[in-house]
Amino acid sequence: MRNLLIFNVLLLVFSACSHSGNEKMVRFQGAAQGTYYDISYFDNQERNFQKEIDSLLDAFNFSVSVYEPNSIISKINRDETDTEADDWFITVFRKAYEVAEATDGYFDFSVGPLVNAWGFGFSDRLHLDRNTIDSLLKLVGYRNFKLENNRIIKAVPGAQIDFNAIAKGYAVDVVAQFIESKGVSRYLVDIGGEVIAHGRKPNGTLWKVGVEKPSEDQNSSRELKAIVELENMAIATSGNYRRFYIEDGVRYSHTIDPFTGYPVQHSLLSVSVLAEDCMTADAYATAFMVMGVEKTIEFLKIRKDLEAFLIYSENGEELQTWISEGFRSKIVERK
Repeated sequence: MRNLLIFNVLLLVFSACSHSGNEKMVRFQGAAQGTYYDISYFDNQERNFQKEIDSLLDAFNFSVSVYEPNSIISKINRDETDTEADDWFITVFRKAYEVAEATDGYFDFSVGPLVNAWGFGFSDRLHLDRNTIDSLLKLVGYRNFKLENNRIIKAVPGAQIDFNAIAKGYAVDVVAQFIESKGVSRYLVDIGGEVIAHGRKPNGTLWKVGVEKPSEDQNSSRELKAIVELENMAIATSGNYRRFYIEDGVRYSHTIDPFTGYPVQHSLLSVSVLAEDCMTADAYATAFMVMGVEKTIEFLKIRKDLEAFLIYSENGEELQTWISEGFRSKIVERK
């Protein structure tokens, strides 16, 4: 399975093993969405939902995963016009379109052909020149898609949808909704570093996650930049320092600018976003990585429903940070 930590500044889960009253911690790990999952919750019946969650995530892949050839999204991308979208697909599509509109297209769920061409998708990297990129840009544009009667209508044949920048966050929300349906209210769901936490632990403490310090090398050991406390909130992180390649002295990251067709070259190394749900946090984390530091800060001045932690470096010098007030209040330790 492909490692989907491509947008990730790893969020390490610190789960307490304490007990309070009849509630006992249940914790298990597994594989999903091309990465890991780590789920913890407190349940007075000590039920283990891992099999049900595995089945749920497998079914979810058949809706929105471009790596599943028989998924709804794959069929739509093959222009199988009789394909009907399910509720999961429709929910992701509507949120993706909403974020694309809100960010003036910096978040664009149709950049898949460019991501693949640059070698960061599921196909081999192409030999790219300006003419090739211009031809691929003709396929890019979120407004080329609309949803009618549960079917996707394309204005440009051959255009494709890629939900990789939002689906993992929504998978976290889907699992959280399942856990709540079982009457569990204290939980933390982590899929590949995208996290949602609900309630407090029985001893009254908050859930804690870590934000990773960007590294200079793809294979270097992981260090924490900050520890954040969460309650009834989601966090998602996107970064470009783990997934890149260098060619002819130029560093190319996986974050593709939908306007130029090229990987972004600005100073932003990672961004962590807090939101009420993980799908929203995931999408905006990707959008901000495309927008860069200045545009993101300006955007956040008018969006009080989002908080962010930016880590950047000017000309390869010492790391700098920008932290919104709401995010700063959640940080309990900075490195």
